[in-house]
Amino acid sequence: MTLDRQQATRPILTAEIIIVLLLSLGQSAIYSVVSIIAKLTADQPLSQQAAVLNASRSARPYLDLTYQLLGIAFDLMPVVLVLYLLLRDHISPRSELGLSADRKGFDWGWGALLAAGIGIPGLLLVYVAKLLGINADIVPAALQPVWWAVPVLILAAVKNAVLEEVIVVGYLMTRLRQWGMSTVAIIACSALLRGSYHLYQGFGAFIGNAVMGVVFALFFLRYKRVMPLIVAHTLLDVVAFVGYTALPESWLSWV
Repeated sequence: MTLDRQQATRPILTAEIIIVLLLSLGQSAIYSVVSIIAKLTADQPLSQQAAVLNASRSARPYLDLTYQLLGIAFDLMPVVLVLYLLLRDHISPRSELGLSADRKGFDWGWGALLAAGIGIPGLLLVYVAKLLGINADIVPAALQPVWWAVPVLILAAVKNAVLEEVIVVGYLMTRLRQWGMSTVAIIACSALLRGSYHLYQGFGAFIGNAVMGVVFALFFLRYKRVMPLIVAHTLLDVVAFVGYTALPESWLSWV
């Protein structure tokens, strides 16, 4: 009976994982692959093309703000979905994913260390990738110069962190372990997914994010907490988004 139940569970888990990913970051990965193919087959070299993050969606500032906030809210709906699916199966996001606020010192301490450990080499990788011509010109923020730009960029950073770490690390690794996949394969799937939906930025971004995915997956396997990963990812994106907006353009010519 146990074997039959396990055999019945695998197809269900497979279908669930595919549906969740196609509604969220798997969909982003597919679009990213199409985007990099389009860039590679364009007339301009990859290094002379732009990958724009956080672009304005309307020339009318408050309409733009409305679109930005709606986009952030709806982008987080897959997180609500996976939390519901886990709770339905009696898997507590609090205890199994470490999605809680009861260990602030641990979460912020490790989050800051991970952000520094990944962010500083990441800047070097961006520079090398640009020299090699394997990355597009990354524009982390292209909002209008309005009062709400920085708060929206911070919200976007938090959204990215919650979406990616809950789904790519917490949810996906938990489900793949239930599915019966080996630890090495689970780490590889999580890391490759993370790298693939950054491909639109270029091959340097793919490599950097895949390496980040391995580090984050190993951390989750060791500590069973996604909160430090959310903190680290938020810090990285806030520095990238807000720093790009606040710093003089001459300081960013190497990006």
